[in-house]
Amino acid sequence: MIGKETRTDKPVLWNSNYVKVWIANFMLFFAFYLLTPLLPLYLRDTFSAGKAMIGIVLSGYTLTALCVRPFSGFVVDSFSRKKVLLICYFCFALFFAGYFITGSLILFAAIRTLHGASYGATTVASSTMAVDVLHPERRSEGIGYYGLSNNIAMAIGPSAGLYIYHTIHNFNLLFTLSLVIAFIGLAIDSTIHCRERQPIRRESKVSLDRFILLKGWSEGICVAAFAFSFGVISTYIAIYSQEVLHITSGSGTFFMLLAAGLILSRLMGSKSLREGKIVHNASAGMLMSMCGYLVFTAVPNLYGYYAAALMIGLGNGHMYPAMQTMFINLAPHERRGTANSTILTSWDLGVGIGIIGGGSVAEHLGCYSAAFWLAFAVNVVGVLFFFAYARRSFLKNRLR
Repeated sequence: MIGKETRTDKPVLWNSNYVKVWIANFMLFFAFYLLTPLLPLYLRDTFSAGKAMIGIVLSGYTLTALCVRPFSGFVVDSFSRKKVLLICYFCFALFFAGYFITGSLILFAAIRTLHGASYGATTVASSTMAVDVLHPERRSEGIGYYGLSNNIAMAIGPSAGLYIYHTIHNFNLLFTLSLVIAFIGLAIDSTIHCRERQPIRRESKVSLDRFILLKGWSEGICVAAFAFSFGVISTYIAIYSQEVLHITSGSGTFFMLLAAGLILSRLMGSKSLREGKIVHNASAGMLMSMCGYLVFTAVPNLYGYYAAALMIGLGNGHMYPAMQTMFINLAPHERRGTANSTILTSWDLGVGIGIIGGGSVAEHLGCYSAAFWLAFAVNVVGVLFFFAYARRSFLKNRLR
């Protein structure tokens, strides 16, 4: 007879709190991605904005998210994580109502920029909460599966948004949907039960390392380079599809294939992450993604377009959870929030520069293909830096 003390069952991965965080995070990203591919079209059609102006306006949210995230990690590590999550999520949801009053390009830019602050803080708080409610033995695996909530939202959100737009041409309905979906996610997060943590008492003077995981600087540069490429592709794909490939609904399929690759690779990579093959997953993923950007740029037709989407998805799905696990493994337990905010800050920095840089290059050279070649070049630099330095730095400095 086997008693309880002799059981060797693995700790539960999909516990109720983890499921709630997962679903609420899906709602957050679904509300966000529902609008992402449409905002360049909205700015062009509503305010007659040019390529460079679209890039500047849409980069605002990434810049504020970039500024807020280091402080978000500090706050998440210092106060009740659930309270911080709920306050940030409420502000994120409420800002969708602001899009109804955007009567001018300046007002839209202001609201979009402020929205980025709540978006950045909420994603840090949510990802840290997910790590907290996971059993330590299932943490690496859980981080990979947690990212599926982003990926599935990326698959459904842009496609749903583009379908609704091409069916009824009503941006206000899309704004309303995002508002409602975000508040549903907030309601789900409010039901999470987690252990209250005592605020961390800090006796030392304030230092940069409280806000940024300095040991992860080289990994952060790599993530920023990969995000640069993704920022260019994801922002300008809808306009590129219309103006160059002359298709009106293909970008929805592009995002679905991209997300399918992300989901498939996360499912495949979760086992190797559990086995500790973190660097292997990161290396394989970034090489696959780099090949995807090359195909997208060098083969400007439908075959290259859709093949690249799947390749980039497969690559990023292996790379990102592995890189996030690297950041977590570089930080002590009480600084998980800082570790999460650092990788997200690096991602925001890359996306923001990519949006501005891609729009400026497209404006000055008169074509989006030049912006995509730039995205590929920056991606190559990130891959080379990882293999030349960042990989060895992680193996030297990791704590577990």
